Amino acid sequence: MKRTEKKRQNIIDAAVEEFRSHGFEGARTMRIAQAASVSSRTLYNHFPTKESLFDEIVEIIVNETGAIQSTPFDPEKPLREQLVKGLEDYIAAITDERYLGLNRMVMTEYLRDQELARRVFARAEMSNNPVRTIVAEAVAAGQLKDVDPNYATELLTAGAKAFFFWPKFLIGADSLDGASTVIEESVDMFLSQYHTESRS
Repeated sequence: MKRTEKKRQNIIDAAVEEFRSHGFEGARTMRIAQAASVSSRTLYNHFPTKESLFDEIVEIIVNETGAIQSTPFDPEKPLREQLVKGLEDYIAAITDERYLGLNRMVMTEYLRDQELARRVFARAEMSNNPVRTIVAEAVAAGQLKDVDPNYATELLTAGAKAFFFWPKFLIGADSLDGASTVIEESVDMFLSQYHTESRS
């Protein structure tokens, strides 16, 4: 990593801690610069305003959600198997400690600033997470009914958020008994509604 990139990352890491501890309104760029071991001038060279720094952190969250890796959709393989794997990958990503920490940091700002919340959720909706990719390509291949992939993905992942993300986000619950059953039953209910008659 180049020196400039390292300084930028140090600023972002320090800002995450500052926003987490003090919220957006209480955060101070001077403390962020000190924690990152850079001058205020260097901080402002990278991020002209506190808002731009906060927006960068929000963008990291969105990009991390959209960068979840999964096996590409294969029309020759069972759709159920692919959806289960995609949902498992999605759950692993949204319950990762770094992702949870970033979300905890910005959650209070979502509540304070509805425009920010709308912007983030609109951006996140376009994220290319593995479940949406599989759903969209299965619709295109005729294996799922002609449904909006964004809407269908939200239906399928809502259960994952309820059982896996929110308990860990709110109370630090690490595991769920019968996790594989929850995932498989979520996929089965989804397929019972949207799978085409060509299901084998």
